[in-house]
This record gives sequence, structure tokens and C-alpha cells, in this order.
Amino acid sequence: MSHRYIFSSESVTEGHPDKVCDTISDYILDACLDPDPLSRVACETLAKGNLVVLAGEITSNAKFDFEERVRDAIRSIGYVNGDCIFHADTCRVICEMTEQSRDIKQGVDQAAAEGKGTAEQGAGDQGLMFGFACNETPELMPAPISFAHKLGRELTRLRKSSEIPWLRPDAKTQVSIEYDGYKPVRATTVVVSSQHAADVKQKEVRETLIELLIKKVMPPEWLDEKTTYLINPTGRFVIGGPEGDAGITGRKIICDTYGGMGRHGGGAFSGKDPSKVDRSAAYMGRWIAKNVVASGLADRCEVQFAYAIGHPEPVSVSVDTFCTGKVDEQKLERAIWEVFNFKPADIIKQLNLLRPIYRKTTNYGHFGRIDDLDALTWEQTDKAQELKKVAS
Repeated sequence: MSHRYIFSSESVTEGHPDKVCDTISDYILDACLDPDPLSRVACETLAKGNLVVLAGEITSNAKFDFEERVRDAIRSIGYVNGDCIFHADTCRVICEMTEQSRDIKQGVDQAAAEGKGTAEQGAGDQGLMFGFACNETPELMPAPISFAHKLGRELTRLRKSSEIPWLRPDAKTQVSIEYDGYKPVRATTVVVSSQHAADVKQKEVRETLIELLIKKVMPPEWLDEKTTYLINPTGRFVIGGPEGDAGITGRKIICDTYGGMGRHGGGAFSGKDPSKVDRSAAYMGRWIAKNVVASGLADRCEVQFAYAIGHPEPVSVSVDTFCTGKVDEQKLERAIWEVFNFKPADIIKQLNLLRPIYRKTTNYGHFGRIDDLDALTWEQTDKAQELKKVAS
């Protein structure tokens, strides 16, 4: 008898205060990488009220106005309404940046240094990273996070197109899916909390978002008379964004990845250049796992890496197919080692990561995005046939 259970995942829109900060951090990163692909960037952002604070370490030949990039990022999100305290044109910006530590730099640089074991480019830090894929959706992502993101993306489209003129930028979505084994069969609960103009009543918010959002995004066969819709459950959501809550870069790492279904090593992505394996190795892990599932070698796959700062080789690589593999797991792991390279410099080269692509990744998940495969190279399944051939 198969096991039935419910699994939930959440997403947030770009107007959520933490995502505002992620967006700003990735705008700064792209501004550095555009003229100088070898920039080293670690940019953290805090937003509260009508204040934005940037802090971190940047070594780059790029020259730009930090404050103007911050305003561009906020403007792109849509904080331009007169009824929001947080505003692209009036926010105060404080910037405190230094260069990357020389001690870290020598470990990451592709050059010999006293006390360094090799002249190769080393990992920018120690840590562990995961990649995951499964065959629940066409984009090979878990269903709960996939549909939470789709709801958030469509909610933002409805706002920016003015189809629902009373929507404001801050919103969260959450989807609970009932499973039969590894198969999603129905939605038990859908939660949408969206900021809105002050003159809109809860009844209109609820009816509009059920009809124009949920019923257009969720598979109709997953919605039934038992599905619960929780729309702005507090009854009012006028105060939002950094006015309502402080935002900080890197606090939505589960939204950014697999919604809790695939594991997470703990390192955030936004504001970090690809020499930071927190970001680049997590992208690599997704590329590998997605190609394993796309090849038909497994229905689910999780890959874990671990690195030591300044060291070019991973200290460990492990693969788990959750008993869904079609070939022996050791044979699959050997095939992965043969097809892919795991050194930081090789990851950057294979995925073409030294480009200003990162503001495209910030919102609605870094994974499961098939709308721009030229930029989001880790979503390509270009190694599936080679993997299948080697594993066979």
C-alpha cells in the first residue's frame, strides 16, 4: 500500500522585504560583472522603513553609482506608489563596502601563494551544497514549490499589468499537496497573502484572487470541494514591504531552492559572485540532478557537494536516488564523475557563470525556470543522453 501524506511549500513575490534585499544585492552583483567578469562580490542588503543599507566586500574594476542601482532595483519591483512609505525615489541609501580580504583572495585566485597547497582556483569558502530534481512536474521540480512560484509570478503579472489595480508589491503564497507515494494527486490548501490598496474590502480580495489567480494557475483536477482557500487570512494587508517588516538578503533560501523537499546546505545565493560555491556548486548540483532525472536514470535525484576554502577539489560528492534509480547507484555516481567536473573553475566554465545574469534568478526560484535557458544554464538537460550512455 502506498503512503499518502501532505507536503507544503511557500514562495514570496519580489515585493516581499527579504526579496527586495535579494533583488538589490543581485542588481549590484550584475553591475560589477557586466564590465568586469572577474569581480569578487559579496553584497548584503538590509531594508526597513524607507532606508536601505548595503554592506559587504567588493573587488572590481566596475564603476557605477550604488545609490542609483538600488533605486533601479526598487523601481523594477514596483515600489513607486504614493501610498507606500518605501519608495524608489525617496528611500535613503547607506553603503559600507570594503575590498575582499587578501587572505581569502589568495585562496580563490588561480595563482600560487605562500601556504596554499596548489596554484589552482580554490573554493571561496567551506560548506556543503545540494542539488535536487524529480519528475513531478515538466520542469523536474517538486510540485508544491513549483506551483507556489507560479502563483507568485502570476500575482505579480496581474499587478504590473494593472489587471488588478489594487494589488501592491508584497505577497506570499503557499501550496499544500497531497501525495500518493511520490505522485502529487490534489491540493489540500492554497494560501495567498497579498498587499493591497487601503480602500479594497476583504470580500473582493478573496473572490478576485480565487477566480483570477488560483483557478487559473493550479491544475483543475487538483482542486475539489475539499480544497481550502486561505486568502489574506488576517483580514487586511495594507502595510507591507520594508514598512511592515525589515528585510535582509539571504533569508528566503528554501523558497530559492526546492521548498523544503530537497535539502539545503545553508548558504544563500543573492549578492554572491560564482567564486562562492554556496551559489555556483548549488547550481551545479541542480544541473547534475536534473540531467539524471531527464535521462530516465532515476525518478528523483539529490546530489551533495562539500568544499574546503582555498581547495580546488570537493572533499565529498554523494548521490541519492531514493530507491528510484534504474541503474546501480555506484555506477550512476561513476558516470556523474565522468561527465561532469566539480572544481570551482570548471563549474564556472561549464555553466558560463561569469556574466551579469543574476538579477534574472532572484525571484520565483533559482531552479525550475525554463523561460531563459541561455542565462540559466543549470536548467539545461544537455548532458542527459551522455549520462545515460556512460551509465549503461
